[in-house]
Amino acid sequence: MALALGASAVVTLALLSDLLYGFGAEWISRYRARRRRVPEFSLSDPRRERRAEQKARDLLKSCVSDDEWAMYRELGLIRVWGRQAGRGGRELAYLIYAHRPIVCFVPATGHLLHEYCVTFPDETRPYGSERLPDSDDVLAKWMALTGDEIGLLASANMHLVGHQLSSRQVARDIWRLSVWERARARSKPRVSVEH
Repeated sequence: MALALGASAVVTLALLSDLLYGFGAEWISRYRARRRRVPEFSLSDPRRERRAEQKARDLLKSCVSDDEWAMYRELGLIRVWGRQAGRGGRELAYLIYAHRPIVCFVPATGHLLHEYCVTFPDETRPYGSERLPDSDDVLAKWMALTGDEIGLLASANMHLVGHQLSSRQVARDIWRLSVWERARARSKPRVSVEH
């Protein structure tokens, strides 16, 4: 009887030691991984964020037209004319916002069509983050839309307007854009051609 109890005690200890060893080894490996991990830098430093945004604004200004730059600076968005025609041969245009969907609309009527959700994460290390500076996000969307409109729209998540952006807000932005364009057209000097 003592022999049977001794054998079962040895088997129980062997099973417990195997189980405890597994937990201990896992705990030690997690502890070592935490100590080895290099802390990631975040863009939570306001000065770093301001510098990054200023560099992004300078880059955006150097890439887009003067009208598009003024539009972004004064309205906070850029309108891009579509290369492909919509149904019925309608001309299309897109509004590009920072960290918001691209909105497709018919300029002649102001009719809102779709929201196209795309993201461009900052994958540079060690300073990369999930979110690009605002002007970099606008530039990435502008480049993708002007470079490969069909490819961008095919890879984007498409929703009806109102999914993320209020249709009232977008309609108001289209109105603000038309007012801005009229005022800008009046303020530009007219060039007279003499015969």
